[in-house]
Amino acid sequence: MRELAFALEYAPGCNRVADTLAEFPDAHIRSLSLHATDERLWRVDHASGSPDALDAIESAFKSTDYYADCLATDDCGATQSTDVLDRSEETLVLYSYWERSPVCVSVPHLALDHLGDGLLFDTRHEGRHYTWRIIHSGTGDVGAFFDALAAAVGDCAEMEMLRTGATADPGSDEDGEATLLAPEQEAALRAAVEHGYYENPRDVDVADLAEHLDVPRSTLTYRLRRAEEHLAKQYVAGEPRPEAPPTG
Repeated sequence: MRELAFALEYAPGCNRVADTLAEFPDAHIRSLSLHATDERLWRVDHASGSPDALDAIESAFKSTDYYADCLATDDCGATQSTDVLDRSEETLVLYSYWERSPVCVSVPHLALDHLGDGLLFDTRHEGRHYTWRIIHSGTGDVGAFFDALAAAVGDCAEMEMLRTGATADPGSDEDGEATLLAPEQEAALRAAVEHGYYENPRDVDVADLAEHLDVPRSTLTYRLRRAEEHLAKQYVAGEPRPEAPPTG
């Protein structure tokens, strides 16, 4: 099995959910389940954030200009229904069902076309960044998939490759999680250290660092956050466990 991980960074006005999350930077959405056939798609998503953020996210999912994962920027005539499965003060679970129209295109359907059947999808949406992780058999054409995806998103999103390769290879831990950072994340982390972003007090703030690297502030924040998350998980996973005190 092979793993393919990439991120889309949506421009303002191109994706209602991305615009909503950009307004609430502490909120995020992750997929609990995602399935697609040639004609339809259904998924369950778990959103976290403030009550106001959750209200806005629910509205974005239910709005007429947002169909589940559709890459069209105009009304494509698809049919979607979204239901709330669970709601608390800081969490929201949504079920979405989408039936395609002839002009609809989405990441899962492009993956079906070029990577074959038996795909597993995992997604995370933070701000304008939509991160995808796809597990596939390796018999498809990854290059053709990315060409089709680039054509579909056009000027609405920038694509960033995060990881590709076997699900468990020499560069991975025993759970198949890559132990190396994506090149963009490593570059952001190195620059942050070299310019004193992690000093106390900081020698540079994220806006100045983003300007120095010539990337949008949201992009730099995303890359640093993902790098920090990755390193923290690696540290905890490799931390020796204290021996239990003797009994009796």
